[in-house]
Amino acid sequence: MTVFNSDEQTIIAQCTPKGSGALALLRISGPQAIEIATNISKLASGKALRELPTHTIHFGYVINSSCEHIDQVLFLLMHAPRTFTGEDTVEISCHNNPFIVADIIKSAIIAGARIAQNGEFTRRAVMNNKIDLVQAEAINELIHANTTVALKKSMAQLEGSLSAWIAGLENSLLQALALTEASFEFLDDEISFGSQIYQIIDSADTKIKTICSSHDQQLQIRTGIRIAICGSVNAGKSSLFNALLAKDRAIVTNIPGTTRDTIEAGLYKDGNYWTLIDTAGIRQTDDLIENQGIERSLKEVSRADIVILVLDGSRLLEDHEKTFYQECIANHNPKIILIRNKVDAALDNTITFGQTCIDCSCKTKQNIDIIEKAIADKIAALFDLINAPFLLNERQAHLLHTLDQKLSFIKSMLVEPIQYELVSTQIKDTLIFTSELMGKTISESNMDLIFKQFCVGK
Repeated sequence: MTVFNSDEQTIIAQCTPKGSGALALLRISGPQAIEIATNISKLASGKALRELPTHTIHFGYVINSSCEHIDQVLFLLMHAPRTFTGEDTVEISCHNNPFIVADIIKSAIIAGARIAQNGEFTRRAVMNNKIDLVQAEAINELIHANTTVALKKSMAQLEGSLSAWIAGLENSLLQALALTEASFEFLDDEISFGSQIYQIIDSADTKIKTICSSHDQQLQIRTGIRIAICGSVNAGKSSLFNALLAKDRAIVTNIPGTTRDTIEAGLYKDGNYWTLIDTAGIRQTDDLIENQGIERSLKEVSRADIVILVLDGSRLLEDHEKTFYQECIANHNPKIILIRNKVDAALDNTITFGQTCIDCSCKTKQNIDIIEKAIADKIAALFDLINAPFLLNERQAHLLHTLDQKLSFIKSMLVEPIQYELVSTQIKDTLIFTSELMGKTISESNMDLIFKQFCVGK
């Protein structure tokens, strides 16, 4: 096993969220981890940490340079290579007071450690062949998952589902390469594997296309669902926004144009993260700021995964309002939920543009539960459209898209008479992409970009 340390230094960081709480976990990893932990510890047993067996837990104190107790802690001692990073590691469970955590880190730094960089523990795990780059990215996705579906898929990718798929893809390309080289080695004997090579390349290309085809929808699983609430002024958008949040987040008045900009708030519901967006009401106005808010409302309609169009059931619509609703329904019908608010004061002749409409009263909370169910049904329908078994990040999607283009080009070359030497060169190029996907040949600068997205303690 090749052990990688960019500077051969031992690192320390807090792995749990910062702020006051019951417990915090600090990790020390590197060639001097056990020695540093020994120098800042005083065990209740009276023994030195360096003398104790691996994968054992010990009660004691972290001490400063004056041998004063900083905190009562538990030390988890782990010798390489059976650790997350593949290096000697000591994890310290202490009380989660920011001053205690800072003092422990300060003592470790004085003893010879340095603060870890973003994602450095995971990066060392990759460089020491404990996990591959795809699994490392899955850790970050797992931490930031905003839906239960994203959580499950990230866990599966951490356990190697996407890595195994990429490895299978790479094996197929290696098989195609072997057949290609065999074909031009025995060209004089008129032995050709052109049709077999084409089948392998075409099968690989089809698999890639299937996964990449739903990449945009995969963002909904990863980041949650954006739900824009749009409509005329005073239709009750802010009231509905507050009712769905079950708290007063937006200002509600009878004054037209109260909401002049978009307001966002989120909540977890039924295993998904909903981002609700209250938008400026649509009306004709000379107010420059209000017009900018209306423009943002129109952009939110395009960006959102679900759009709740709110009609004011207590009055007739003006012509410009009718145009807005008609255009929204025509251009974004699959993601529209039409709501007629103020049914407690509704007119009999209000129009619904031939759409199924939910009558409600945000004032009395009538049928708010039906609106919530309609949203949940829309989310379920969105997730049903996503057939891919994996959640690709932008890096992975870009590499697979480029590989897809490369394979399509190779298929165009597999027409008699086949130039097997050229085909071989092209297939070798495709293997560069699979290697980069797994992190085997990725550049140092690209690795830096990936791990900058991680928090310090991971």
